[in-house]
Amino acid sequence: MIYNGIDFDTYYNNYPDKNGYFGKYGGVYIDDKLKAAMAEITEAYFSICQSRKFIAELRRIRKEFQGRPTPVTHLERLSDSLGGKVQLYAKREDLNHSGAHKLNHCMGEALLAKYMGKKKVIAETGAGQHGVALATAAAYFGLECDIYMGTVDIKKQAPNVARMKILGANAHG
Repeated sequence: MIYNGIDFDTYYNNYPDKNGYFGKYGGVYIDDKLKAAMAEITEAYFSICQSRKFIAELRRIRKEFQGRPTPVTHLERLSDSLGGKVQLYAKREDLNHSGAHKLNHCMGEALLAKYMGKKKVIAETGAGQHGVALATAAAYFGLECDIYMGTVDIKKQAPNVARMKILGANAHG
C-alpha cells in the first residue's frame, strides 16, 4: 500500500536507518556516557527481535499477563449524540494491566533485559505512568528497577510513586 508516497509494504525493511531516522524524521540524542550501553541494547535487540522464542514469549506475556489484545469498544452514546451519522469506537488500552499502553513496550524492554542477562532496568518519567509500567514489568521478571523523576513530579504524582514502590521500584528525585 502506498500512502503519501510511502510504500508501507517495504517501509519497515528500510526504516529506521542506523541512526534512528525515519526518512527526515526521528533520530536520537544520547549523552556520550550512555552511548556504549545503548549500542549494546541495540545490538541485542536486532539479534533477538526475529527470534521465534523471543516473539512467542512476548506474545504469551501480552496475552496472559497484559490482557492483550485489548478490546475495541463501540461508543454508542457518543455516536448517538452526534446524530448517529458517525459511529465511534475506542481501543481500550486503559484495560492493560497497569492501566496504560506504556506496558506494551515495557514488557518487551524487560524481556530483552532478561535475555541480555541484565539485573536492573531504569526509566525517567514525569507523570509516573511509564514508571508504573516499567516497575510492573520489572516485578514480573524479577528485575531491580530504578525510576527517575523530578522532585516536584514525585510530590504531584504520589499515587503513581506509591504504585512503583509497591511493585519494588526505587523512585529517585
